[in-house]
Amino acid sequence: MSTQNTNEGLKREIGLWGLSANMVNIIIGSGIFVLPAIIAGILGPASVIAYVFCGVLIMLIMLCYAEVGSKTTDSGGSYTYVEKAFGKYPGFLVFMLLFISTVCAVAAVANVLFDTLTTFFPALQGNFIKTVFFIILFFGLAFINILGVKQGVGMVKFLTLAKLIPLIIFIVAGIFYINMDNLKWDAMPGYKLVGDASLILFFAYLGGETGLSVGGEIKNPERTVPRAVVISILFLIVFYIAIQTIAQAVLGADLPKEIAAPLAVAAKIIFGAFGFTFILAGTAVSMFGNISGQILNNPRNLFAVARDGILPVAAFQKIHKKYATPYISILAYTVLCFLFAVSGGFQTLAVLSVAGALLVYLAVSLAVLKFRKMPEMKSKGFTAPGGMVVPLLSIAICLFFLYHLKANEMISVVVFIAIATVLYFGLNGMKRKDL
Repeated sequence: MSTQNTNEGLKREIGLWGLSANMVNIIIGSGIFVLPAIIAGILGPASVIAYVFCGVLIMLIMLCYAEVGSKTTDSGGSYTYVEKAFGKYPGFLVFMLLFISTVCAVAAVANVLFDTLTTFFPALQGNFIKTVFFIILFFGLAFINILGVKQGVGMVKFLTLAKLIPLIIFIVAGIFYINMDNLKWDAMPGYKLVGDASLILFFAYLGGETGLSVGGEIKNPERTVPRAVVISILFLIVFYIAIQTIAQAVLGADLPKEIAAPLAVAAKIIFGAFGFTFILAGTAVSMFGNISGQILNNPRNLFAVARDGILPVAAFQKIHKKYATPYISILAYTVLCFLFAVSGGFQTLAVLSVAGALLVYLAVSLAVLKFRKMPEMKSKGFTAPGGMVVPLLSIAICLFFLYHLKANEMISVVVFIAIATVLYFGLNGMKRKDL
């Protein structure tokens, strides 16, 4: 089963724990290393309320992904789900929103990762060394992923453990430094404060859907996808709450003041001077793991739109004869990330990552309702419990967060969708001429 080729020419090599690690690795970026101070500044010791609230919200959205992901066993993730439900044009818009926003995000993380490393090794500073670092980083990861999805997932599993271990040590050691007075609530926070904190914290849970882009390489996706979704989200809720609790218990009223590196400051109290460096190194590993996960998953989206003829570049759907990986798509995605990272051009498009993700979540939630009416889909795989409750609540959550986005974010998305629409119909016009 592990080497069974699919109708796409790919191999099903990813099991339950590989997929769970893939999702956790992408979701946990550098944000959790700084968010505890921001959330504590809004809610104080009652911050755990926001973590539970956001965890429940993202679980509802990800249950929608679990349902469509168990019924659609091809690669492409969100794009494939929406394309099968609503057609090529909506699918193309979803692909473009995700593809460009992930390129921007990867480029941004790569730059922050380099800046973090220069704090350990000041001699590395300089544009030439930065460019060499990006070459080694991006094309090294591309090489590993071209060798096989098993190798790519193996790297993700290793990096997931590597980023979790420092935080787990922080949590366990921090138990002995808990000051219960720092955890006492003065009063139950109001709805508005919880909402304000949740709007910020919600995005610390984003990214799990990217881990499902490897749908064509998942073993027994009908069972593996829903189980991996539930395992990864439940783990993250507990894990995030534990981190916030330890940081609050150790730093108390000083936590909101440590905006730059709250966990590193708390670790310095727990472990001494070494603690600050320990957590900072963990931050670097976390960012590296995030980049690794993006390069594993996102080229499958490029492969999928080429596979379906939406993007008329036949090379992107090529599968390596020996390694059974979409090697041209992997290389193309990597080159684009490298160019954005070197140029810094990602900054002008960074606002797409938030609004774009919410629109994609909305489209996938709607796809659940459509799948349930499609004869070839409704009886397959996993169905979220509660009838219409989960998809309708997921839709409401997406609309709520979209309503509260900044005006410049929504304007950027509208402009981007207009450009993507012109591109889509232009490409289709070229295809008709060729015929």
